[in-house]
Amino acid sequence: MKKALSVAILAVLASSASAEMIFRRGNGSEPQILDPQISEGVPESNIQRDLFEGLVAEDAAGELVPGLAKSWDISADGLVYTFHLQEQNWTDGSPFTAEDVVFALRRLVDPATGSKYSFIAYPIKNAKEITEGEIKDSSELGVKAIDAHTVEITLNAPTPYFLGLLTHSSTYPVPKAVVEKHGKEWTRPENIVSSGPFKMKDWVLQSHITLEKSDTYWDKAAVKLDQVIFYPTEDQNSELKRYRAGELDWTNEIPNDQLKWIRENLAEELKIGDYLGTYYYGLNLSKAPFKDNLKLRQALSLAIDRNILTEKVTGAGEKAAYTIVPPGVMHYEHYVPEYASWPRDKQIAEAQRLYAEAGYGKDNPLKVELLYNTNENHKKIAVAVSGMWKQVLGVQTEMTNQEWKVYLQTRREKNTQIFRAGWIGDYNDPYTFLEMFQAGGGLNDVNFAQSEFDELLAQAAKEQDLDARGKILNQAEQMFTDDFAILPIYSYVSKRLVKPYVKGYEINIMDHSRSKYIYLEK
Repeated sequence: MKKALSVAILAVLASSASAEMIFRRGNGSEPQILDPQISEGVPESNIQRDLFEGLVAEDAAGELVPGLAKSWDISADGLVYTFHLQEQNWTDGSPFTAEDVVFALRRLVDPATGSKYSFIAYPIKNAKEITEGEIKDSSELGVKAIDAHTVEITLNAPTPYFLGLLTHSSTYPVPKAVVEKHGKEWTRPENIVSSGPFKMKDWVLQSHITLEKSDTYWDKAAVKLDQVIFYPTEDQNSELKRYRAGELDWTNEIPNDQLKWIRENLAEELKIGDYLGTYYYGLNLSKAPFKDNLKLRQALSLAIDRNILTEKVTGAGEKAAYTIVPPGVMHYEHYVPEYASWPRDKQIAEAQRLYAEAGYGKDNPLKVELLYNTNENHKKIAVAVSGMWKQVLGVQTEMTNQEWKVYLQTRREKNTQIFRAGWIGDYNDPYTFLEMFQAGGGLNDVNFAQSEFDELLAQAAKEQDLDARGKILNQAEQMFTDDFAILPIYSYVSKRLVKPYVKGYEINIMDHSRSKYIYLEK
């Protein structure tokens, strides 16, 4: 009997030791596309940080560490970066080389690619000129392969945040041979080849994306998980139910209206942290009613009670925002407009005065469409803001929600009046919050265009003195804020539920959580 029991225990231990370690992540919307140079959203980036890696990577705390470049040298004048690459293969067994790095960066700025993130590369010599068509040959980009494992990148001017910029997914190297072979279909599950700690196993639309540990990754010994499964769940209440049922180890978000219950019942599993991003409403300046009507834009902004929204609707520690640049950005003191500190009755009175001067009133109310992507939290904010506009000004708002991919396309085609948006810093610097509003920018969906603003950003890009640079960017931020092309609502916090057995997760201001550092202790 005792012998049989011992055999049973050994069998259980053997089974436990051989069991796969599978991490199940909630991930918001269904990904649009997993092509690093083309994708736009956070759901895509979360997956790309597991499938791919940049020359520079981040540790669990969000600090910069070597990635596909094991080291780098910077010239004395700060203009030339020389990257020494890891020796590893792509997941199809082919060698990762400097040509893949050069190919990806040229692809990013090539107008034929259609990337909305070409501006990320603008610090690199000739990047802006190639993107805008002034230089026709992308080989003129300041990037070259010195040999198979060495890449040299030349900048226009010293750029303090350049290494951080290279953690953005749009700059990730991609396999030149595979992209050229399969074209736009190279990221389909049966074709995709990657460089990161995980590789694609399967992708079932509206169900899940399964990644498995890569045996070709340079740091594979540090990867403890066998699989990561990403679940797209736009409905936060459904995601919470799945988490409570044990189907998820980690939620992408939490429903705001369940926050009190979560704090009372799952306090140890609730993780909230500062997040370098701003939630806002964009106004389409290319057509009526907002084109050439500054007073109307001002009125809508002042009619929003941001304190009510952050205290009663979101309630997780978000901070009321009046500008695009959030608190917490390094080496920067952001602009705070005077009206941010006005008493509420003064804000309301000024909103009503501006609304009337803009040509609207009780007999001629503004009728406007507010677009948001499908998400219960977005809906609650839209309902609250629409109610404020109705109560303060008499605005009649039609709320429209669209699935993520359709929503992105609608914004891209400028078929909007007011649309929900959010911007998460691509790196910890004010420039990342301002550069997308340059005239003609791929993500400038509000159609803001001010030559003086563009000139200030160009000056900042060349300024080496951090204090002087900060003052230039502050001027640009003030100019953009005072034009009311967007209506900032609040500064983000990251908020999710994480099972107690999930280890290796650290809250960081970028909310970049690579599965490479995660492991499970059940």
